[in-house]
Amino acid sequence: MFRSLHRRVIVSMLLLMCLYSLTTVCRAEDHEMLCSYGFGSFSSKFNTGIILSVEPVRKQEFSARVCSASLDWKGGKLSVTPTASEVDLDVLGADFGLGSPIAALQIRENGADKLVKYEIYSLQKPVQKLYTLTGGDYFSAADTDLDGRVEIWTDDAGAIDGFENLSLSTFDAAPTMVLRFEQHHLLDVSAEFQPEYDKQIATLKASLDASVLSQFKNSDGKLSDRSSLPLDQAHALMNTKIKVLEIAWAYLYSGREQEAWDTLASMWPAADLERIQSAIRKAHAGGMQSKVDGVSPHPSGLHVRRHAAIFDAELQYKKDDHMKQFQADVIPQAILLRRPPLPVTAQASLNAEIVLNLVIDAAGKVRSAKPDGPSDKALIASTVDWKFIPAFKNGRAVASSMRYGVTPNR
Repeated sequence: MFRSLHRRVIVSMLLLMCLYSLTTVCRAEDHEMLCSYGFGSFSSKFNTGIILSVEPVRKQEFSARVCSASLDWKGGKLSVTPTASEVDLDVLGADFGLGSPIAALQIRENGADKLVKYEIYSLQKPVQKLYTLTGGDYFSAADTDLDGRVEIWTDDAGAIDGFENLSLSTFDAAPTMVLRFEQHHLLDVSAEFQPEYDKQIATLKASLDASVLSQFKNSDGKLSDRSSLPLDQAHALMNTKIKVLEIAWAYLYSGREQEAWDTLASMWPAADLERIQSAIRKAHAGGMQSKVDGVSPHPSGLHVRRHAAIFDAELQYKKDDHMKQFQADVIPQAILLRRPPLPVTAQASLNAEIVLNLVIDAAGKVRSAKPDGPSDKALIASTVDWKFIPAFKNGRAVASSMRYGVTPNR
């Protein structure tokens, strides 16, 4: 289905990327782009004859420090972006429920841009752009709970940039949103993942200092005049205000509006409560929420999650007709892998191979990684950012399990 790649891929010794604050997402500044400022490339041919290429733009022999992306097929070519600061391939060949397998790319047109575009293209001839999502500072698709449906994790960064005169970088994280296409409609399905928001809420609440929270609750809420306060006290008050906002957002964005307002009322200055609620409502309504076609409610207590089949991407059952039904037709192929550098004490092991047992979902994201032998915690942690072209069964992207050999250098 794709061009041949050797399965035992050698991964680069680059810095460990972030651990996700929620199940599948991390902040954009921690996200490694496939092509960044003229460095990095990827090309693959899909079984429909479409070739996707991400590569540096070159002027004669040298990179122009920008990247391009295109989709080519016999008799046609579509330029995704001719000159962008950064381009990342998020998924290739996955099924978003839009009627054809798709390629989805993140594009940062200018290095100064805080937000990225997420463009979704069909992999049928002639190639068409199916959807463009904006408003987030990252997008990451995954079959989060392995139920056969792919979600797009993002945030509402555009809605909160400048909120309360605070820049986006001031916040620990913008409100998370989870999107999914159903019958060609884009839905906000964040409420289906409330336990993941609860982890974030618990962490934020545990980090609050009770005495500083009391001081903030007795302030004017705006903290417009902090010049008379010692620098550390002023910083602590602002940090507390930000955490309270992030707690309220986590409830609101996960479909629990009343809990958001109740929590806010218990932590925010009473005299300023009406103003801040109005500001939050306005930002929420004008952000990503304005771009979806509907909202999926939180499943009832009687809801039973379905689980998609996980196919074996190994080859040992190839001659066993009975086992072929459980075996993928095409194994996952690596797009972008990163691992942390080895400690100095381990440099002698540069050629040592570590074998991981991976479960890779239908979007090509790693859902679990377990070592077959001695554990390397840093390597395991880095797999949350690995991306593959998924396995295929009967022409459709599927979840799969496979053993994957990793060497840091060769």
